Formats: sequence, C-alpha cells, structure tokens
Amino acid sequence: MVKVAEKFFIRPASTDEAELLSDLALRSKAHWGYSQEFLEVCRRELTLTPDYISTSPVFVLEEEKRVVGFYGLRARGDEVELLYLFIEPSAMNHGYGRQLWNHAVETAVRLGFQRISIESDPYAEAFYQAMGALTIKFVSSSVKAERKLPILEFPLNQSLS
Repeated sequence: MVKVAEKFFIRPASTDEAELLSDLALRSKAHWGYSQEFLEVCRRELTLTPDYISTSPVFVLEEEKRVVGFYGLRARGDEVELLYLFIEPSAMNHGYGRQLWNHAVETAVRLGFQRISIESDPYAEAFYQAMGALTIKFVSSSVKAERKLPILEFPLNQSLS
C-alpha cells in the first residue's frame, strides 16, 4: 500500500471490486454530460472483470476507506496502455488524478515498459497533456465511428510532473 497523503492510500484493487470500479467509471464518464444512451453503449468498454483485475495492474485510491478513483493498465509489447483512469465526480479537481497518474507511471517504470499509450476521452486529453503526454493521432471510436478519440503517448524516460 502506498500512502499518498494523511488520509489517502493507493492500493491494488481486489477482484470483488470489479462492479464497484465499473460503476465508478460510468459515473465519471457521465460527469461530462454524455447521454444515457451513449453511456449504455460505453458500458461494455468501461466494465472491469475480476479476471482483468487479477491479471493486470489495477490500483484504487481510497479516501477514508472509500474508493474515489482507480486506474488500470494493459501490457502491449514494450509499452503499456492506460485503459482506465477514473475519479468520482465529487472528488474531481482535488489532485487525485495526478496522484493516480504518478502511481501509474511509477508502476509502468517498475514493470520495465518504455512508454504509456492512452486512448483518451476527448474531455480527458488536456489532463494527460498536462501530465506530459503528447497527442500523436486521432482514431475513430469503437463505440461511435464518427467520434474521434485522441491517442497520446508518454515516454517513460521523462520525470514525473
């Protein structure tokens, strides 16, 4: 367990938290004003399984024993993909995203990866850019073809922000 601040902890997710984390991801995405119909289409991509949690680096940030955010990684060759980084809407803009990002970078470095790739929601692109990631291209969303998603990369030889 990594102590973030006086009352915040980052710890590995447990498999029995799959539903809790999936629901948190949907609430976080809903924060950006997406329609319920769009969120339902996104549900599958935002659903974590116990198998994913047991076989991948997935970490939660707790505040006073309450999960307020999490991230999840997936290995792809010499890079690791940041599949998830979500914060409870009521906890946004309190530095939790930065704490989770920094932890994800440390985890990726420890695991020997060369870079982090991110297929970002358009609303999150500025956050990742502020963390030092660079937008390298745009791709069509698997949920809605006419929607373009930024792809960002973060070389792991950079220092933490």
